Amino acid sequence: MTVRTPRLILASTSIYRRQLLERLSIPFTTMAPGVDETPQPGELPIDLVHRLARSKAEAIARQQLDALVIGSDQLAAHGRDVLGKPGSPQGAIEQLRALSGQRVTFYTAAHVIRSDTGANEGVLDVTTVQFRVLSEAEIERYVSKERAFDCAGGFKIESLG
Repeated sequence: MTVRTPRLILASTSIYRRQLLERLSIPFTTMAPGVDETPQPGELPIDLVHRLARSKAEAIARQQLDALVIGSDQLAAHGRDVLGKPGSPQGAIEQLRALSGQRVTFYTAAHVIRSDTGANEGVLDVTTVQFRVLSEAEIERYVSKERAFDCAGGFKIESLG
């Protein structure tokens, strides 16, 4: 009897998630899950990130037979407010000004589904970042060097942030 290893599929268009998985040096493909990421009324950030990770994995698992599908999402929140991607230098400066001296919580969820059996498992990681008080010059210097306009909150904790 031959045991077939399922294909590994990352249900994401995120360059950052792809780079993380590439570090394992195992073959995988990526597919865009096409999931609406709009929060539901009153949905807490922790519930939203769980739902999105699972929905992304399910969307691809329905399309692909004999695959191990990873869906993942990460949200940054300041209290109950989900922080968006600033999109521009000015947007990043404004977000960092608002976060100076504050706490930001990162919710990272991953959900894995084996499409042929339906077996699935989800995990959640919660990380809190405490900002020190930032001067205007520090914020402007950081934004000019890091250019984290596609990252929630306008910063990258895995880089200069």
